Amino acid sequence: MKIFLIGFMGSGKTTTGKKLAKILNFDFYDLDQMIEQDENKTIDSIFEEDGEEKFRWLERNALKKSIITLSNSIISTGGGTPCFVNNMDLMNKSGITVYLELDEKSILNRLLFAKESRPLIKKLSEDELRIFISEQLSIRKPFYQRSKITFSALSPNYYQLGELIKSLE
Repeated sequence: MKIFLIGFMGSGKTTTGKKLAKILNFDFYDLDQMIEQDENKTIDSIFEEDGEEKFRWLERNALKKSIITLSNSIISTGGGTPCFVNNMDLMNKSGITVYLELDEKSILNRLLFAKESRPLIKKLSEDELRIFISEQLSIRKPFYQRSKITFSALSPNYYQLGELIKSLE
């Protein structure tokens, strides 16, 4: 079984994935880390040197590879992964998708302290970041809402999420 964690950047996909992996006794994988290993480059370098279009192609390939090669795994995806090509359909057909839902204000508060490590937002002011989050969330939310499970990332109960996932097996 594969569990795909989706949601906006800063929603806690990596943290949730690691904790959920322990609870379910699954392996944890981060799609961005898989891309970095395959390309021997950081995500930041890929964006700067090759652009977002190339990154999305690499992301799609890493997603397909994870579906083929991994089992009993939790896969943390990038915030945009579900929104390109037909990635959301592919994830829904291949496993359980979990949308870690977080409101705009909470996302802003989390991202203000993590901007430097995120290529899409690192050069934005606080006001620009607020606008970016609002615009991108309105575009991405319809994709996120196609998940099999929607779960609050504000104060998550990882054991409860584990039970929800088990109920869908």
